[in-house]
Amino acid sequence: MNLLPSFSTLRPGTLAEAVSALAREGAQALGGGTDLLPNLRRGLGEPTTLVDLSAVGELAGVALLSDGSLRIGAGTSLEAIAEHAAIRAGWPVVASAAALVAGPTHRVAATLGGNLCQDTRCVFYNQSEWWRSGNGYCLKHRGDKCHVVVKSDRCYATYHGDVAPALMVLDAEVEIQGPAGQRRLPLRQLFQEDGAKRLTLAPGEILTALRVPPAGGWRADYVKVRIRDAIDFPLAGIAVALKREGDRIAGLRLAITGTNSAPLMVPTDALVGASWNEAAAETLVQSVRKTSNVLLTTVAVVKYRRRVLLAMTRKTVNELWSQA
Repeated sequence: MNLLPSFSTLRPGTLAEAVSALAREGAQALGGGTDLLPNLRRGLGEPTTLVDLSAVGELAGVALLSDGSLRIGAGTSLEAIAEHAAIRAGWPVVASAAALVAGPTHRVAATLGGNLCQDTRCVFYNQSEWWRSGNGYCLKHRGDKCHVVVKSDRCYATYHGDVAPALMVLDAEVEIQGPAGQRRLPLRQLFQEDGAKRLTLAPGEILTALRVPPAGGWRADYVKVRIRDAIDFPLAGIAVALKREGDRIAGLRLAITGTNSAPLMVPTDALVGASWNEAAAETLVQSVRKTSNVLLTTVAVVKYRRRVLLAMTRKTVNELWSQA
């Protein structure tokens, strides 16, 4: 493992100071550091300044708003989210997804904002410096080609976050602060499907909070497949939110992770108003198949990851339909 590169560190105490610090050329935000610091030790990135956000009180905490929605500060730890009584009662899928991230010691340090904005990963990228240099680097870092899809003009490194898909199916929004002021957008629009340009944040912008609307009769679940039952990123993950009225699907949202360069919503409109049966299950599975783009980016073979993703789709909706 390489030594950390040289950089300065700033620890602002207010959000305004943090935004100002991040506007500097070469500045990078530091939350819990569980993703960023290991990458820097591998030579993946050379920031001139790390902006430590741990002292910005405006980024922390969980609040129930007057309209019944939930607001979670981007600096809130995953452990706090997983154990928060109000989240477990009203939005249990958010708590369970947070509890599935990495291991207990990671969740103590890791923040919601850092988890959502984590770097994409690939077996050709997350290697030692000497290995990467021996292979001519890659499109994501110092090179000019993607080793996964050699003739591609974009990076196919994959996103492996657990919390994003769970929040996406709950129709969550993100609050963003930057030099131009504050803005809000649906969480799904924070991401773009390019492993090297994974976020839609403008230079100097920072994710400040997540807003989740009231559950309103929706039931949701998040499941993942990984090699070890702790620590590992998902080889494939799926979040589903379902609203049932009698024998028909009143609402269905589904998001996938671990297979594409971004967590993605799967088209489900064709199933709303229908009953959940074998035909509907096959329609949904085919929609997941078309949306996912499973490639050689992890230690597990492509065929396995695709098969478990499709199997989890059917199983998860079956269980939510029965519970509803």
